Amino acid sequence: MDFIDVYYSPKQVSGPDSSSPSPRKPAWVVADWIAQEFCIGIVEPIPASLEQIALAHAPSYVEGILSCELMNGFRGFQKDVAASLPWTCGSLMSAARAALNNGLVACSPTSGFHHAGYESGCGFCTFNGLMVTAQTLKAEGKVSRVGILDCDQHYGDGTAEIMTVLGIDWIRHVSQEHWNPDDAKLFIETLPQVVRSFDDCDLLIYQAGADPHIHDPLGGFLTTEELAERDRIVFSVAKARGIPVVWNLAGGYQEPVARVLEIHRNTMAACVSMYLCSPG
Repeated sequence: MDFIDVYYSPKQVSGPDSSSPSPRKPAWVVADWIAQEFCIGIVEPIPASLEQIALAHAPSYVEGILSCELMNGFRGFQKDVAASLPWTCGSLMSAARAALNNGLVACSPTSGFHHAGYESGCGFCTFNGLMVTAQTLKAEGKVSRVGILDCDQHYGDGTAEIMTVLGIDWIRHVSQEHWNPDDAKLFIETLPQVVRSFDDCDLLIYQAGADPHIHDPLGGFLTTEELAERDRIVFSVAKARGIPVVWNLAGGYQEPVARVLEIHRNTMAACVSMYLCSPG
């Protein structure tokens, strides 16, 4: 590999009046990564179709959201949010395909997925791009088993709900179980074993959340250095085990937003170091 493919389009970005930076964050992180001169290649994603999104959500819910007739995960009816959603799902889906094709890694600079359930959105999440991606790849015959390692600070309740409603047993879903700074050492020590548990998966979807940072107002158990070590472990173990990884952003609510961008910058630095600079 010469570059880390990053699946980004300005159409992924929207600007609802919200305390969450996630709708605007794709543009910010990509600009930051370019400024850092990371070896990344920006690739235009293919937006997800209504039919693909409906593989993970009730069709009536999908139609209602895209027509702005139903309330989105930001508790509003904004047209720019609705227009961005096929692109955010499509970014992760396109990056997942790239990771499967190159056998290593690709990135989707997206957030706002794991609280979206089968026919509802909340917590700044409207469509569950994690499940849309997994379901689409499964329907296309590109995967048999998928792993979701959700390292957002908060439990992926929407992901779990969709799996229950649809009776899905071919996805291994691991979400956050630690909230206390006293758990940091245990989390880091056991993470390699957790990543190895995805050995039988054709693809690992890794949510590299920024909100587990100890100073995040909605998080609070890992330092900046521990978050960087988390990323290094995930990438190094997955690479050693031959598990393709598609990774995306997740929560991060510190102000100023530069603190969140630093965490996401460290994730990309770990990715570049592991896949472009390390032998093997």
